[in-house]
Amino acid sequence: MKKSLYETDEAIINGIRRDDERALAYLYKLYFPMISHLILNNSGTDDEAKDIYQEGVIVFYEKIRGNTLELNCQIKTYLYSVCRRLWLKRLAEKGRYAVKVEDSESFLPVEEDTQHHEEQERQFGVMGESLEQLGEPCRSLLEDYYIRMQNMQDITEKFGYTNSDTAKNQKYKCLQRLKKLFFATYKPEV
Repeated sequence: MKKSLYETDEAIINGIRRDDERALAYLYKLYFPMISHLILNNSGTDDEAKDIYQEGVIVFYEKIRGNTLELNCQIKTYLYSVCRRLWLKRLAEKGRYAVKVEDSESFLPVEEDTQHHEEQERQFGVMGESLEQLGEPCRSLLEDYYIRMQNMQDITEKFGYTNSDTAKNQKYKCLQRLKKLFFATYKPEV
């Protein structure tokens, strides 16, 4: 797997500061699925998801270029928070109510409580390490389903399963293996 030039948040920020268009292009691709998930699950359309993400990235970009960015979390958390607020504001303007927005917080919670946020970042790190240890084809299957939001039929065809029930069964087994790896490593701080 080819490594990206922008593997870290710092590299992305430095690339944007240097006016490297590749850093911004990479950022656009990296977190759009997360924001799309938020918007589509909360009364939004694909076009609205693109608009909100564009606005969120512009806010991030302008703060970097203006040296006013105070980032005390990961870029994905920052963008999620900005885009979530923009979406709630747009829903309020349209008079629509975000019935499921609270449910979406389980996807990537944004809390003001620093200790809670740091613990979540640690959990994300452990989950990432567990996913790396999981191996193939489980890692790709889970990433395709949960991160790339592919449907079971596409996954069935990609991995050569006989039917979508077999693919669902394999996804379940992979998820159980991932949970075991996660909980073998993760110890909550008391």
